[in-house]
Amino acid sequence: MNIEPDVFSAFFNAIHYIAYQVSKAFTAPFQRDSYLYWPFITSTIAIALVAIHHSSRKFPETPASHWRDLFGCGLWWHPSARADYRIYFANALLLPLILSPLLFADEQFVAWADALLGRNDSLTSGAADAGPLSRLVFTLAFFVAYDFGRFVAHSLLHDIPFLWEFHKVHHSAEVLTPMTAFRVHPVDLLVMVWVPALLTGLMTWIFNLMSPSAVPLYTFLGLHVLIWAFNLIDNLRHSPVWLTYGPMLGKWLISPAHHQLHHSIEPRHLGCNRGFDIALWDRLYGTLYVPSEAPERFRMGLGDGTEEHWNKLLTMYFRPFAENLRRLVGALRRNRTT
Repeated sequence: MNIEPDVFSAFFNAIHYIAYQVSKAFTAPFQRDSYLYWPFITSTIAIALVAIHHSSRKFPETPASHWRDLFGCGLWWHPSARADYRIYFANALLLPLILSPLLFADEQFVAWADALLGRNDSLTSGAADAGPLSRLVFTLAFFVAYDFGRFVAHSLLHDIPFLWEFHKVHHSAEVLTPMTAFRVHPVDLLVMVWVPALLTGLMTWIFNLMSPSAVPLYTFLGLHVLIWAFNLIDNLRHSPVWLTYGPMLGKWLISPAHHQLHHSIEPRHLGCNRGFDIALWDRLYGTLYVPSEAPERFRMGLGDGTEEHWNKLLTMYFRPFAENLRRLVGALRRNRTT
């Protein structure tokens, strides 16, 4: 039996794709744009050890003082944690294949805006001529726009019922580890990419419009310098390590404890702390809950007893579509009866 060369080519291309994406997932500690980049993981461990030591001395009666609860199999091999690992590798295979045509960065937004207005040189002309003050202001403005974009996207995922069905995948986690950050549905990821890209693209376009040359960002190892700085601690957002910035700074910056409470299903915490680094957006939106210095006790998940079902990979991918279809059918039936 003869097999067409195209079949061989497609087969080997598929094997190469799978091997490449899986190897990329395993080598995340060496990728600068990953939360799992080794400097971020190293700083996470170092800060966690200091925070645990401080908590165990000041609040010895709290669960955060028990090291086995933070580093034992009860946490890292919990069914919810194992689901995090599964969707991490599944997304590593599926997202580049399915979502790559739908993703765009702020540079593309700038190019679209320039093309619309007949400008075609804002990204390339004389970037080296921008002064240090312009670069500093642009770096700060970009970060504010980026963080506000993430807050807006996150709030949309919570406040729009259609989008909440997809965001449930993330909130179904019953325990938090740094891998929980990757427990996201592809639709959830699209929203979290699109909105910040639109706002940072708009900010970049405005700066380019006002400046005779494109203004570059201050970066560190190829990453926005402020994003790099916050990434040194942001892995603790999805962890059981209780770390706050205190009652005053906690009104301005989102600490890891802020985000841990965001995952709480206690009535006093529902819908709180949607921001990522800047707390001002939550203050203005009325969703800020400043954590106390002492670790708070709270339950996590969805609060409806379905968390165990959400640990299944197919459920995480397809249940949001099924729930939205059910919602749509129900709405159509109600409209027919009225």
